[in-house]
Amino acid sequence: MRAVVYDEYGAAPRVAEVPDPVCGPGDVVVEVHASGVCRSDWHAWRGHDPVPLPQVPGHEWAGVVVETGAAVRRVRVGERVTAPFVCGCGVCALCRAGDAQVCEDQQQPGFTMPGSYAERVLVPAADTNVVALPDEVTTSSAAALGCRIATAHRAVVAHGGLGEGQWLLVLGCGGVGLSAVLVARAVGAHVVAVDVSAAARERALELGADLALDGTDLAAVAARVRDHCGGAHVGLDAVGSAALVRTSLHSLRPRGRHVQVGLLLGDDAAASVPMDLVVARELAVLGSHGMPAVDYPALLDLVATGRLDPAALVGRVVGLEAAGPALAAMDEPAAQAGITVVDPRV
Repeated sequence: MRAVVYDEYGAAPRVAEVPDPVCGPGDVVVEVHASGVCRSDWHAWRGHDPVPLPQVPGHEWAGVVVETGAAVRRVRVGERVTAPFVCGCGVCALCRAGDAQVCEDQQQPGFTMPGSYAERVLVPAADTNVVALPDEVTTSSAAALGCRIATAHRAVVAHGGLGEGQWLLVLGCGGVGLSAVLVARAVGAHVVAVDVSAAARERALELGADLALDGTDLAAVAARVRDHCGGAHVGLDAVGSAALVRTSLHSLRPRGRHVQVGLLLGDDAAASVPMDLVVARELAVLGSHGMPAVDYPALLDLVATGRLDPAALVGRVVGLEAAGPALAAMDEPAAQAGITVVDPRV
């Protein structure tokens, strides 16, 4: 089959012939119809998140099942499906409890195994990880669900407990940040969005943010948020920055919740947290890592009923030949307008 491959970190991704996925007893093979180009793919390609080389990137996708293993019971050939970017083993205590996103024997397409910038992708432990798509959810829209929107939904709703009438502070208006804006509006919450890019702030407002603030002056952000709404109920670092962590915590009202989604790298990995503030205001600091398949129904219901439109984030659809350049273009994230979706059939 044809797939996008990179042989070294930072090397130009190329389209090549690679072996078809081998379907094990509990696995399924899916023909990929859409795969989102995500910043996490860029991190792996740049070597920030080490992966086996050579590697086929891509971890948020949707398509049609073309092969099932002999032990698969819940998934059928011909079904339109997606899957979380974290695929649990399906048999450990965490998976059985519905927490496959933190399975200690997890696999991740594009990171630990070949990904979805390809004509086909393998889904291990399919009965645990595969999610059937309702007719109301388009394939290109579903490509955004596997990482960005699913991650944002779990972060702000499941972990953050964001509810109707509450305020969400989104720090960083890239894929996850803008997805969080959509999710917040879908559940009836208000949003303050922060980014250094004027175009990103404008996009956040178009998607429903109530207020957009310039992130070049973080010292002023917390004061402005607390003055505007009395402090956020939930703060989300969608970038990965020690400075944003502290800004979020200083922006929260008492009993507020900070959720960390952005990957903290280098010196930021040891981000100092103002624990005096955490104690005094009884703040919660939470990490969030994707979303398990068992939590998808609530998210898909928002999409199927029209309250959340993932298609609003899709900027363009390209073929495999344009996937590598699209990934490399993330070196300049401010230049990106919406999600690039790769359709291997184009």
